[in-house]
Formats: sequence, structure tokens, C-alpha cells
Amino acid sequence: MTQWPTPESTLKIGTRGSPLALAQAYETRDRLMLAHGLPEDAFEVVVIKTTGDRILDRPLKEIGGKGLFTREIEDALLDGDIDIAVHSMKDMPVLQPDGLVIDCYLPRQDVRDAFVSPDFATIADLPQGAVVGSSSLRRRAQLAHCRPDLVLVEFRGNVQTRMQKLADGVAQATFLAMAGLTRLGRLDVVRSEISTDEMLPAVAQGAIGIERRRDDARTGPLLAAINDADTTLRINAERAFLARLDGSCQTPIAGLAELRGDILTLRGEIIMPDGSAVFAGRREGLASDGADMGRDLADELRARAPAEFFDLFGTSGERGSPPLK
Repeated sequence: MTQWPTPESTLKIGTRGSPLALAQAYETRDRLMLAHGLPEDAFEVVVIKTTGDRILDRPLKEIGGKGLFTREIEDALLDGDIDIAVHSMKDMPVLQPDGLVIDCYLPRQDVRDAFVSPDFATIADLPQGAVVGSSSLRRRAQLAHCRPDLVLVEFRGNVQTRMQKLADGVAQATFLAMAGLTRLGRLDVVRSEISTDEMLPAVAQGAIGIERRRDDARTGPLLAAINDADTTLRINAERAFLARLDGSCQTPIAGLAELRGDILTLRGEIIMPDGSAVFAGRREGLASDGADMGRDLADELRARAPAEFFDLFGTSGERGSPPLK
């Protein structure tokens, strides 16, 4: 029989300490409370500071990629210091360390990117030569493709930090994920939502995944009750696409799976880092075949893109070298 968490034997939820990460951890806790009729004090949110949180003055690619936002948390999970870990799935490597598994996803939020600017309403409104800040190579490559006249600069930090940078004139516009702004209650900063036809999002954008120890008999049944089946199907297809491409944190890759009944449509693209070329494709079929569709689409794009695109970058299979945001 599964032993549910109690105030005397709490379930420890590991997370980063950013406002968004905490909001995701509390959402996970609240869903578990509701699903199992458990009290709030049967859970403990444990904040773990990661290398990526400590180093804010350099681009992620210079310090090891966005796996730096997950490594310490996974170490704590493996060591038994926490029982589950809550992650933004767009930050996760396609492979987990031995002994860990992600088999629970919360219902996916808005997958779109948000255009944020104090002076302009859309990308098209930006004047020639405008400065746009982003730490995402995917967004920068997509923007360089559609607006090669813009000046693109590195831009890291939470929502408040980025808004202050805009106010200080460091850049005239930036991008944030609609999902994160929704969870933070900060839709007030959005000037316009960017259609996925204009800017295909990062693989797994808007999805929260919950990682656990594979052999933990308590957490498996607990999490199964809050897993969202549709999100699982979509993320499995997208991450299979990414894994086949061996996308690194320095590789501009985008992908989005959408469901209509039991039919899944998967769109994917890889972009040359300077925006000089985009290789895009799509697949449609039964949702149960989503992972196979992802791998097939990746094979097509890999065949179409120049070999040097893949030769320049590392692979996502290594721990600490996750997919592009």
C-alpha cells in the first residue's frame, strides 16, 4: 500500500528559487493536495540554488548551458534530499541521469512567446536598427531570419530585471514566454502575443514536468493522479524530435505538437544561428505514434540541413547540455 505524505513524513518538493519556479512548485503541491485530499503541511517546498542562478553576468553558453538550472536539483533527488523535482520542461536535457524519470506533466499553458516593449506593439513596428534583447538563441535566430536589420543583444534575468533593462534603454524590446507570465500573473507586460506561425516556440515550452526516482514506490502513484495525458502525448513527440536532432543549448531548434482528438500534428524547425536559413517540416498522424513522428521529422530536417550545422554544436544527450530555450 502506498504511504501518503503526512505532516510527520512530508513529501519534499525540490525547485529553484525564482518566482516562476516557486509558482510551479506550489501549483504541483496544490494539485497533489486536491487529488489526494492531503493537507498543506504534508508537503515541504525545498529551494535549491543552482549554478545558473548564481552566475548572471555571462551568457548561458559560456558557463555550460541551461542544464546548470537542473544539475544541483537532480543531485539532491538522487541523494534523497528531496522526493520530487519540478521543472520547466523547455530547460530539461532530453536524457535524465540513471535512476531518474519524468513521467508526470501538468496541463500545458499557453505555448506562445510574448513581445514585450515599452514603445512598440509588435515585431513589425520595430524601427530599422532597433536593439532587441534575448538570451534565447532560438528566438534570436528566428528574429534574425525575419528581421536581419535588428541589433540583437544578450538579455538575462527575471521579469522585473528585464523590464528594468528595457526602462534603462538597454534594449527596446524583448521576449518572454506567455506561460511563465500567466503563472506569475504578469500578463500586464505583454504588448502582443506572437503567433506560433510567426515564431515557433521552444520544444516543451509551457509545460511543467515532475521528476522522481524511478524506484520510489511512494511518488509514482502520487504523481500518476495529476498527470495530464494530452500534455504527455505532445511532450513525448516534441522531445523525441529534439533527441533525434541532438540539439544542444547552442542549437536553435523549435518544435510544437498539437492535438485534435486522437490526431497529433507536429511542426519542427532548425534555424541557422545567424538566421540565414530555416529548415522546417511537419507530420500528422495518430497521437500514439507521436514519438515516431518526432524522430521521422528530425531525420528529414537533418538530411536537409547542411552538415556543418550539426558539426558546430554538442549534443543534448549529455547531462548539463539541454535543449535550446
